[in-house]
Amino acid sequence: MTVREESGPFDEARGLGETDLAVYGWVLEHRTGGAEAVAEGVGITDGEAGASLERLLRARLLHAQDGSGGTRTVFAVAPETALAQLAAPVEARIREQQARLAEMREDLGPFVARYHQRHAYGEALELLENVQDVRNTLNRASDRCRKEVLTSQPGGGARVPEAMREALVRDRAMLERGIRLRTLYHHTARFNGPSQAYVAAASALGGEYRTAHELFGRLIVFDREVAFIPVRDDSWGAVVIREPSTVAYLCEIFEQAWDRATPFADAASQGLEEVSREIHETIVRLLAAGLKDEAIARRLGMSLRTARRHIADIMDELGAASRFQAGAQAAAQGLLAAGTGPEEQLRRPE
Repeated sequence: MTVREESGPFDEARGLGETDLAVYGWVLEHRTGGAEAVAEGVGITDGEAGASLERLLRARLLHAQDGSGGTRTVFAVAPETALAQLAAPVEARIREQQARLAEMREDLGPFVARYHQRHAYGEALELLENVQDVRNTLNRASDRCRKEVLTSQPGGGARVPEAMREALVRDRAMLERGIRLRTLYHHTARFNGPSQAYVAAASALGGEYRTAHELFGRLIVFDREVAFIPVRDDSWGAVVIREPSTVAYLCEIFEQAWDRATPFADAASQGLEEVSREIHETIVRLLAAGLKDEAIARRLGMSLRTARRHIADIMDELGAASRFQAGAQAAAQGLLAAGTGPEEQLRRPE
């Protein structure tokens, strides 16, 4: 359906300029609107005065009243009165559109109920294929949340400041309702200014934040009842999981990562040398496990270029010519701590 732009009363008030302001002021003072008198008083031509008077009459800023003998009196009208006259038909159209919108909501109401009815039958999975559906479903889950939210946000400093501000508004609303909110980030978030500011603001409201070098992926869980995970193709879609055993399993993975993570601190507070050492140790383990550069970068929440720079430094320090040799050298030097390999991520907590 094509929406046609209609000219309305407000269009009459557009395009007024300095000449019209001067004419309005002159009429306001002298209570006469003859073009010749206005032209002489304002210092413009008769044609300019006549055109200005017509514009002001259409804008309801002047009102003409015919008298006996064919005389016409023109007087100025308060701008508030002119605005009320211009706005009346516009407000009427708004009320009409609001009524139509209410009718549309009523007509579609049964379909909304039918759409959500399928969840009452215990549907375990729901695929959300676009960002708007994801956002709407997340907002509904946030509004319905009663006790707890668990979140894993990989990617270090990848989140933009606008997204951080939106998230802070949602988190503030939940924290003010007494909901416990825990979030995991990659250690690389410590280097990101917006992440530091967001965590500082949300922590002051009661949010809990920790960081780890490795995370299992993106995850949001509400009340241990409904979980959101990303779709496999890295698009903006998401999979909503309601099956209790699967949600419980995801919560166990989160708890294990949470127990191993450390409270959020910016890199300078922790010490740049310690942060660098931890990053190198983690990369050594992942190299020994045979992970490629892309997988290492993703696991650590850093760019591929940064990951490759770390890998090159490590191989140079170990004097290794290959990944296999780097792993062997690391093992020989005791750099691979027992029980900290990637396979430990999926073990059940003791």
